[in-house]
Amino acid sequence: MTTEAITHPSAPPTSAITRPAAPPGAFLVAAEVARRALLKYFRTPGLSVMGVVTSVLFLFSFRFVFGGAVQGGASAYADFFVPGYVATIVLFTGAGIAVAVAEDRAAGFTGRLLSLPVPRVSIVVGRALADVTTNAWSILVTAAFGFLFGFRLGGTVADGLAALGLCLLYGVVFTMVFIVIGLVSPNAQAAQGMSMIAFVFAFISSTYVPAATMPGWLQPFARYQPITPMVTAVRSLIAGSTSDLGLALAWSALLIVVFTPIAVLRYRRG
Repeated sequence: MTTEAITHPSAPPTSAITRPAAPPGAFLVAAEVARRALLKYFRTPGLSVMGVVTSVLFLFSFRFVFGGAVQGGASAYADFFVPGYVATIVLFTGAGIAVAVAEDRAAGFTGRLLSLPVPRVSIVVGRALADVTTNAWSILVTAAFGFLFGFRLGGTVADGLAALGLCLLYGVVFTMVFIVIGLVSPNAQAAQGMSMIAFVFAFISSTYVPAATMPGWLQPFARYQPITPMVTAVRSLIAGSTSDLGLALAWSALLIVVFTPIAVLRYRRG
């Protein structure tokens, strides 16, 4: 009678056990957050297509419906209105940013990110990169339709590019504002409602009509709130001037300095 030796697999040597991979770096986390947000944006026609369509319809309405009633004629109004509208288009598309941030929190995506050992600032940077990209897309498309609807440069091409660059900067600035709105909102519906405040600043400014045409008691607010110097700076650059540029850049810096830390702190709280 023979017996067979029963062998058991031996444990792997200690040297074969590898340590867990290190947590992803801040750049990798930011890139992945941005990639996910951009994929969601471009794969959802209601976001990528309808947002641009809505912006163009607003531009069309003001240019051809209201422009004829403005003193100076529709063509003169186009040269006044289009730069202001392009500069503030982010105030109309920003509600989508706030809603997307609020939806990520409600769906648990933000919570899963916060459970990982990743820098909180990288989450903010990733979200901002995605939204700045979509804002740039809206600004460029709207500017192109502005030319199609009758707007013409008053200065050189370089002046026009400088004004466009300033509009893109505003896209960065107000992206942070709407991210914070999404983070402080309890749900997506509240985020959309809170974003409507931007319409007040857009309409009570020199975007659509000169502030001087408003009632006397309203003019101080219209002139000194941040939107008016931002819009005036864009119009000035188009004409080859730098009027209100310093004030516009100061407002932009102030908004970034105030809202970026708030966004990081809100992400830390979860």
